[in-house]
This record gives sequence, C-alpha cells and structure tokens, in this order.
Amino acid sequence: MVEAVFNQGDHALIVDRRGRRYLIRLVDTGVFESHIGSFKHRDLIGLPIGSWMTTSKNHYLLAVKPTMADFTREMPRIATVVYPKDLGAIIIQADIFPGARVLEAGSGSGALTIALLRAVGDNGHIYSYDVREDMLDRTRINVEDMIPGTKNLTLFHGDVSKNVNERDIDRIVLDLPEPWDAVRKLSEVLAPGGILLSFLPTVLQVHDLVEELRRHRTFEMIETIEVLTRDWEIRGRIIRPDHRMVAHTGFITTARMCVPRAHIQ
Repeated sequence: MVEAVFNQGDHALIVDRRGRRYLIRLVDTGVFESHIGSFKHRDLIGLPIGSWMTTSKNHYLLAVKPTMADFTREMPRIATVVYPKDLGAIIIQADIFPGARVLEAGSGSGALTIALLRAVGDNGHIYSYDVREDMLDRTRINVEDMIPGTKNLTLFHGDVSKNVNERDIDRIVLDLPEPWDAVRKLSEVLAPGGILLSFLPTVLQVHDLVEELRRHRTFEMIETIEVLTRDWEIRGRIIRPDHRMVAHTGFITTARMCVPRAHIQ
C-alpha cells in the first residue's frame, strides 16, 4: 500500500483553481512560489495526499502525488516526450509483459523508458540505446527521479543500426527518425514471435519502415494505428467536448518476428 501522506523528498503535484500544474520535490527548507502566492514545503510535509494549501495571497492549491502521466508531462526534457495517450497504447500494442526483456532505441528524455520499466516489473529488463550522451544522462536522471534505485535498466551510447549487444530480446520499441536502417540488425536479436514497435511522427516515415519490414521477409502482421484523445467538459447541464484536443502526435507501427515464407506472392 502506498503511504498516504507527504514525506520529505516526495514529489508533489500542485494544482491551482484554473488547473495549472506545478511539479515540486518537497524539501524541509523549500518554498513553493507562484503568481498567486507561496507556501513553505514543511507545511505540506506530513499532511494527507489530496490536502489543500493556502498561499500567502489566500489562494487555495490542491496537493496530490503525481501519476506517471503527470510526471511525464512536467518532467525536465531535452526532446519532446512521448505523450501519455501514446505510452498506454505502446505498452498494449507491443504486449509489454512482466519479466520481458525489452530493447529500446531512442532513450530521449526517458518518458517511454519509465513506462517500459513499470510494465516489465522487477523481473524484466530494459536495454536502452541512444546516439546522444546528453539524452542518456537526462534519461538516467528522470528515471531515478520517478523510480528511485531501479536496477533493471541498462543504458548504452550507441547506434542500433550498427551494433546491438543483446540476443533473444522479447520486444523492441523504437523512437527513431529512421528505424528502417535498423531493421536488419534488430532482426538478428529479436526472439521468434517477438514484437517490434516503432513510434513515428509522419506517415511518409511509416511508409518507408513498412516497405523495409516487408522486404526483409521475417516480419508479418504489420499494423499501424494512430491514437487521438478529446476531453469533455461536464459541469451542471453543460456537456460538451473541449475546444482543444490532443490529436496527432505519432503513428504506432507493430510487426511480429516470424519464420520467412519460401515464396512471397
């Protein structure tokens, strides 16, 4: 059971009356400050999760523990992170299961890495590659911030289109601009029946990837989906969709590793 009070060192998500969100880490000497006033961190430490804080300007703020989706939206990043709506779909479409050995390429700022770690559990392992050391450093910091003390993540500075250290990988998850360059090398490490998933922003990139997967002949059941979400406002007798929505962010393409057919029609 998760402890139901705020402790020193915990993250807290502060929400004002207009829905603006602020992610902070509680430190005994810390002070939360905004345009609607401030409060001392020590006044929140020890209170139940879901408590209300009064600022120095007499505004009320709600304090809760951030979910993984909250942390993903607010965490420090170098590059654009994968949105929560896509993270959920990626976990399901790639069939990430407890105990899975997953190769990730394109660590980015760590949002997808964190979701994968949560899905594989303590008995699984994530092998995450990126060609940029600053991305790996950001991923390492954000993972430690969200899942302190994790021991089942291995980060590599490298290009998966040229070299991969692992074999018999259960799942491969790619957030790369040109994943088709890595298909040949990754086909050598993915276990029979394993799933390769790629997240791409444009349909032209998806086209190039799918064509390469088909040419390689070891991937079948190639599918591409797009996830769209729209909030609804429900207040009294007012029931209507929000004027804005999180529409296109990327395409999710999956393929399964299979024995090649002798003849392709």
